[in-house]
Amino acid sequence: MIRTIGILGAGQMGSGIAQLFARYGYEVTLYDIDESQLTRAAAIIREDLKRQARKGIVDAAQIAGIAGRIKPTRKLSDVGSVDFVVEAVSESELLKLEVFRSLDETMRPGVILASNTSSISITRIAAATRHPKRVIGMHFMNPAPLMQLVEVVRGLATSDDTFAVTSALVARLGKEMTVSQDYPGFSVNRVLIPMINEAIFALFEGIAAAEDIDKGMKLGANQPMGPLTLADFIGLDTVLAICNVLYDGFKDPKYRPCPLLVRMVDAGLLGRKSGRGFYSYQQRRV
Repeated sequence: MIRTIGILGAGQMGSGIAQLFARYGYEVTLYDIDESQLTRAAAIIREDLKRQARKGIVDAAQIAGIAGRIKPTRKLSDVGSVDFVVEAVSESELLKLEVFRSLDETMRPGVILASNTSSISITRIAAATRHPKRVIGMHFMNPAPLMQLVEVVRGLATSDDTFAVTSALVARLGKEMTVSQDYPGFSVNRVLIPMINEAIFALFEGIAAAEDIDKGMKLGANQPMGPLTLADFIGLDTVLAICNVLYDGFKDPKYRPCPLLVRMVDAGLLGRKSGRGFYSYQQRRV
């Protein structure tokens, strides 16, 4: 029976996943090496819960209980006793491999190790552990507390038991599940990221202004958010990382990242989290 959850990484995705599990009654250990990131995550979670309460999504009386079920820590050993782990560090293969090697030495036997990676091979991540059958992809959409989809990805060695436990956990969180094979970008980002990249090319080549590109896709393709606004929301560094995974994995020039995207990431213009991307968010930063 899964009662306790370990989340590695207290950034945008990790904090959202921690909030989601805590809302559904799980005790969550939220690990990050950066104390300031843990403090920021706690503040963001409380503010988001207040917003959800104002919208009637959660009961305001539950906020303290939900937040209280999330225990921040800078000690990886504190994660060692949990029943299920979700890794949500930055979208870097080298970093994720390092994290999973450390988890392999820390966790008690039988615990499933899930990665929230949005593009990186689950098979390669699992190979960094001694028990690859217990490793699986569990890709939450952003923002995790609100988005209804979890993309589950089986590595080459992922066992049927691991898949069954993860699938049941997705259902207990009130989410819908899609299952993807372990190829670069899986299914969601295999489609989404090239579209965003093409929108950036349209801006780069002067075909239209950012506002017009987004308006065209919102009103003409019925998308809830324009692709450039979405890129800012995801984080341009993450968009670029996934572009590179697709490009390196398939060796197909159609996945090459737009030079404008590369230049913006080099300049630190990462979208909402940096205060500026294709749009300015200086007044919106938490």
